[in-house]
Amino acid sequence: MVDTNVPNDGAAPTAPRNRWVDIGGVVGLLALIVLPLVAGGYWTFTLGLCFANAIAIISVSFLVRYAGEVSIGQGVFAAAGAYTVAIVERYFGLSLLASLPIAAVVGAVLGLLFAFPSRNISGIYLSVATLALALALPEVLLHFSTVTGGYEGLYVKLDALPGVPKELQRYYLPLVGLILVVLLLRHFRRSRQAMALLLIRTSPHAAESFAVRRSWARLSCMALAAAIAAIGGALIAFSSSTVSPNSFTLWTSIFLLVGSVVSLYSLSIVGSIIGGLFLTMMPLLMAGAGDWVPILYGGALLAVVLGVNALPASVRARLEGGKQ
Repeated sequence: MVDTNVPNDGAAPTAPRNRWVDIGGVVGLLALIVLPLVAGGYWTFTLGLCFANAIAIISVSFLVRYAGEVSIGQGVFAAAGAYTVAIVERYFGLSLLASLPIAAVVGAVLGLLFAFPSRNISGIYLSVATLALALALPEVLLHFSTVTGGYEGLYVKLDALPGVPKELQRYYLPLVGLILVVLLLRHFRRSRQAMALLLIRTSPHAAESFAVRRSWARLSCMALAAAIAAIGGALIAFSSSTVSPNSFTLWTSIFLLVGSVVSLYSLSIVGSIIGGLFLTMMPLLMAGAGDWVPILYGGALLAVVLGVNALPASVRARLEGGKQ
């Protein structure tokens, strides 16, 4: 005989908790929407840059989650998106809204061009290959200085939304871009393609028995991650109004990887913003620390990672964007 008075340990306590987490997320999003109306121009600019960085960080997290690979070269694809926006504006007079889809396509194509010859390498070897890509980027940009503007770079001046103050455009467009990327990835997460990619990551032999090829998965993951990074780079260029080789060095790719670690490889809005805040704010806070910068930066990174891991499992799952 079944005792119907015995509570269900899994379902009852978690439902109210998840409801409160959802309410907190909605309140936080509303706070971000109204923030420019009460905050100063400095915070509006900084947070707009944070949202754009968060999109580029998601590109690293996507590659880790679906391909099980670590890239130290995502800054290259972010630079491709940034320079695409600047070049399209300079030579064709088109604003961000017209050039953003072009930037995404350029990033995806570059991701495919890199992924095809490296489709049979993984682990540390792929990381070294992406590292070499990031090291070569500044020299490539300077070599084509007639197009890229050389050391001075290019400016992004056109309004994406005529009639709207520039500072609000630099804030709301990256925020909307971040929300759309997260929603699209949430939809992708429920697709058959996502299941196939995860199957290849966890059990390549089982995936091959279902006629799912690992090379196809590598190309798909790299192309999608590169497209997301390019979107982030395009919005970074728009938010900062300029793009130059100094904006996309090896350290850019390393910091994107650090931001992804801080966000726990999250594909959610909250988690990616945490990584974006760390990436955007820490260099500003430590600008006057001198030789202590590496120590303080490492200590801050360790504190954030340990602090987030100390949170309840349900909260961490929400930050990470759900179980994959």
